[in-house]
Amino acid sequence: MPTALITGPASGIGAAFARRLAADGFSLVLVSRDERRLSESADQLKLRYGVATEVLPADLGTEEGLARVESRVADGVDLLVNNAGFGHPGRFTEVPVQDETRMLKVHCEAVLRLTLAALPGMRERDRGAIVNVASVAAFFTHGTYSASKAWVVNFSESAANEVGNPRIKIMALCPGFVRTEFHQRASMDTTGIPDFLWLKADDVVREAMRDLALGKRVSVPDLRYKAIVALGKYVPRSVQSRVSASLGR
Repeated sequence: MPTALITGPASGIGAAFARRLAADGFSLVLVSRDERRLSESADQLKLRYGVATEVLPADLGTEEGLARVESRVADGVDLLVNNAGFGHPGRFTEVPVQDETRMLKVHCEAVLRLTLAALPGMRERDRGAIVNVASVAAFFTHGTYSASKAWVVNFSESAANEVGNPRIKIMALCPGFVRTEFHQRASMDTTGIPDFLWLKADDVVREAMRDLALGKRVSVPDLRYKAIVALGKYVPRSVQSRVSASLGR
């Protein structure tokens, strides 16, 4: 039975990945700093899908937590989903620098280190997959969040190119606005976001898994967001910034 390790699986896109992979017959290793919710999620998945679930409480924003997960990944996983992440409600100039560097540790350093930890075993088995959850924000300019997600996209494409093995797939997943707890946890105002821009987490994961099977290195779920990203390439950065600011962080 293949094993998938998912960071941030207690809600939103991470939880949708956990449901989908459990339904596909994967054993799960679930990583989150919220041990109570993690255990509840593991119990529900085990009861519903009958799969083995391993709980790994860890805070990827700390060296101790990241090292613990890094060690588990190095023990061997068939699919790694780097999904953990968060946002800040204010402009980056208004956010304490320690909070910004914590974001970079979770969004960038953790993705780098866990990817590197997973690759030796995947090379040895000559198969495996890594999904690094980024965001449509990666293609636009709006603070440290979008900058960190742009790094995830570039890194994922670069890593896939350097590995150079079609049986080891590395993909950046770039969803738009998704109905999750993400914005509420970050105290973000979402009232300016039109209803038609919201996606469902299960739909995002379904399209992501399809794109992964097709060998895509960047997945942008939903035609609406594919069009937004395509059009964004022709829009001046100054205009992009004004539009994203009007939609909220």
